[in-house]
Amino acid sequence: MAKVAFIGLGVMGFPMAGHLKQKGGHDVTVYNRTAAKAEDWAKKFGGKTGATPAEAAKDADFVFTCVGNDDDLRSVTLGETGVLSGMKPGAILIDNTTASADVARELAAAATEKNIGFIDAPVSGGQAGAENGVLTVMCGGDEATFNKAKPVIDAFARMVGLMGPVGSGQLTKMMNQICIAGIVQGLAESIHFGKRAGLDIEKVVEVISKGAAGSWQMEARHKTMNEGKYDFGFAVDWMRKDLGIVLEEARNNGAKLPLTALVDQFYGDVQDMGGNRWDTSSLLARLERK
Repeated sequence: MAKVAFIGLGVMGFPMAGHLKQKGGHDVTVYNRTAAKAEDWAKKFGGKTGATPAEAAKDADFVFTCVGNDDDLRSVTLGETGVLSGMKPGAILIDNTTASADVARELAAAATEKNIGFIDAPVSGGQAGAENGVLTVMCGGDEATFNKAKPVIDAFARMVGLMGPVGSGQLTKMMNQICIAGIVQGLAESIHFGKRAGLDIEKVVEVISKGAAGSWQMEARHKTMNEGKYDFGFAVDWMRKDLGIVLEEARNNGAKLPLTALVDQFYGDVQDMGGNRWDTSSLLARLERK
């Protein structure tokens, strides 16, 4: 058992922190910007709450952060109330936010000054993966720090991999989002085509999902896409945030991402339709709009 702090109790962080307490058996203290959410978590899982990130992180062996973006991450890690001001030397900060590789390197440098380890560890698997404790975790950092952190991360993960030095976890997550953007657009076009052709989408998917066209998106999303249901899942706003990070990194490293840039524009169209909180599979709604 370790002493653990978890900062950020959104749709991902709330269950992830719960797995650390219940499955991992760790002593967990949480912090959330909305204090009532932290109190709800403590009542459900039996852990403790901190009034600030620094207070929650005090004396912790491992501190997890899972917030919205680079600026949110800086706000809970740096400064007088940030976790780095409360963490003890030798502790490890593990960031599960999907953020930029630049902010990962920035926080690693700040942590090193305080003799604190750092792992950037964005996750994939969505809300269902977080709730079921089967997330994929892509890590960047040094091997010794990773080996210490992995047994703790395992409480909410199905797969945990070290991708390379600090920032590599975020870069791997960017690759993940590039793949998803293209796959979902292709699936949306396929279903749109099939419906226009008068085919039974369920029968078609039952066949093609077992071949080379098969994917997690096809298995998990074709039914709701066919029914025009999008009020759940990974929000379009979040995907646009992620793709913005991807495209900025591509501008910096010279990668050519024409499909990703196009799908990002398509998600902008979905936002214009009022689909900011719709699942990313709502690309089909854009094709079917009158």
